[in-house]
Amino acid sequence: MLPSLLIVDDEKNTRDALEQLLNGEYEVFFATNFNEAVNLMKNEKFDIILTDLRMAGKNGMFVIDEALRRPYNPICIMMSAYGSVETAVEAIKHGAYDFVTKPLDFEKLEMLMRRALVNRKNQHSKKNIISDTPQTKKSASSNHLFSPDMIVGKSKAITDLLGKIKKVAQSKATVLLEGETGTGKELFANVVHYFSKRAAKPFTAIHCASLQKNLLESELFGHEKGAFTGADSRRVGLFESSSGGTIFFDEIGEIDIQTQIKLLRFLETKTFSRVGSSENISVDVRIVCATNRNLQKLVDQGLFREDLLYRLNVITIELPPLRERTEDIPLLLEYYVKIFAESNDLAAVEISSEVMKTLMAYKWPGNIRELRNFCESAVIFYSGQVLRIDDLDKKFLCESLQTDGSKVR
Repeated sequence: MLPSLLIVDDEKNTRDALEQLLNGEYEVFFATNFNEAVNLMKNEKFDIILTDLRMAGKNGMFVIDEALRRPYNPICIMMSAYGSVETAVEAIKHGAYDFVTKPLDFEKLEMLMRRALVNRKNQHSKKNIISDTPQTKKSASSNHLFSPDMIVGKSKAITDLLGKIKKVAQSKATVLLEGETGTGKELFANVVHYFSKRAAKPFTAIHCASLQKNLLESELFGHEKGAFTGADSRRVGLFESSSGGTIFFDEIGEIDIQTQIKLLRFLETKTFSRVGSSENISVDVRIVCATNRNLQKLVDQGLFREDLLYRLNVITIELPPLRERTEDIPLLLEYYVKIFAESNDLAAVEISSEVMKTLMAYKWPGNIRELRNFCESAVIFYSGQVLRIDDLDKKFLCESLQTDGSKVR
């Protein structure tokens, strides 16, 4: 049975594009406004509700409020062409699972929806992979469901990493996560939060590259009414709304110099002031940052403050690329094949020993993200079948031949 999806949007082009994308994978229903959405909710139980923010009449926040009054507790995702951190935080406070900006990145949206369904289905059924994990301890990750069983692997690289994170988590020190793209920095930032004394407080992830740099300072630290054109009321920033918890800065190297100065001041004094105010506000927030760029090179280029780098670099944790934990590849393949088979209501894929050997020899330059995409594709095209060597993309075969010492033309 397909999961049911309600799309609430008054833009026909958006509805048509989403129907073309998702029909066949979901049982899709449509509403153009709040009233239509409510009428559908009275008669149908939806697994996911995808709603636009701005519509005629009551906006998407009211749609989420109404949806979460239902006993079946649908997953709610907000869409908006007017994305800002403040709007995203407001949506999360109303109970949204996540917030996506328009124009939509359809690939990311599909992945988000599948992950949300799988997380909800498995949150109580999965066996905990990490030993001595307190079963009652939950991450308040902005309504995102995080569990340590998302960390798959038994390699020495992963065991050592988790051991280090558990020690670091108990401190108040700022943590800098370094590693290649796709190694799971946000996931491991969640692990730091989960094992800390802050686990019951908010975990807020900020993707620095996706934010408007001219508004970033205001969105992080807030502003007073009249602080600048368009500041019609006081705004509480993410630092205040995350008090007691953890803020994760992904792609920290992307923030502008002005925001770097204010972040440095916060790290030194644990205080900040809203834009347009001289009043110092004190909050207890732990900072975890991540980067796949060389921050020292950015310092040399004058794009990143050296004193801020020193403050962020209190504890640095390097995340291992997948090629350094090859013994985890079979476990990861099994994990993601199962996830994508369940989320698509398809039979799993059996991976032959020859294919497994080839995949373990492959270097996976895109790391976990690339492996995850491989598994999704394999499930879709070879559901219920045995994956054979002839089914693999030639990039896997070429690298395998090179590993064996053969010449590849």
